[in-house]
Amino acid sequence: MSNLKLSVKDLDLYYGEFQALKKINLQVEENKITALIGPSGCGKSTFLKTLNRMNDLIEGVKIQGDLRLDGQDIYGDIDVIKLRKRVGMVFQKPNPFPMSIYDNIAYGPRTHGINKKNELDEIVETSLKNAAIWDEVKDRLKKNALGLSGGQQQRICIARALATQPEILLMDEPTSALDPISTLKIEDLAAELKKNYTIVIVTHNMQQAGRISDKTAFFLNGEIVEYDDTNVIFSNPRDTRTEDYITGRFG
Repeated sequence: MSNLKLSVKDLDLYYGEFQALKKINLQVEENKITALIGPSGCGKSTFLKTLNRMNDLIEGVKIQGDLRLDGQDIYGDIDVIKLRKRVGMVFQKPNPFPMSIYDNIAYGPRTHGINKKNELDEIVETSLKNAAIWDEVKDRLKKNALGLSGGQQQRICIARALATQPEILLMDEPTSALDPISTLKIEDLAAELKKNYTIVIVTHNMQQAGRISDKTAFFLNGEIVEYDDTNVIFSNPRDTRTEDYITGRFG
């Protein structure tokens, strides 16, 4: 039995008067990939951002419910900077900083007080290796990361997220802006990374969820319709709405 990494109970989220998430209950297991699927605007990305408190940055957001990371209340007495070090995030569009590849990866560790060159060198190399892009960039670490292809930039962003040694990696449609070959590289990478990390991924791509995730949650109108092992969701869903979405009858 896997250990429980994240536990979400009765989560409600409001943007002003609008309720974007309704009574979300979800348990995320350690070293598993949990996929969040569902049509656009159904709350997947909003939910993802509650897990590292990125929604704190939005005005008028109200959050109720119980969210815990290793039993610790995420919205309680927790240092948000430390929380985001433990819960890294990769966004939909590759967003490397306009600086060298090296400085992109060293950015997080430096903000957490690591400044020795040999330590940073090691973190940069390890993170790039873990993101499966070291061999492509090891001779151009001083070059601007914006000079890389989209697929490479996204792996740089993954390496940057890994550099602070998080326990959880949140991925918000990390391949939607990428070509099929880059997409497969990121999927292979995710499958490799779950040995050491817990991954929660928002994806529009059913095949992707089916290929790489262990668990799948189907979101609709701010609610979770169904959450189960991925093979169950895809082969034998309990709810007709899940089946309709997966077979392409709506969404």
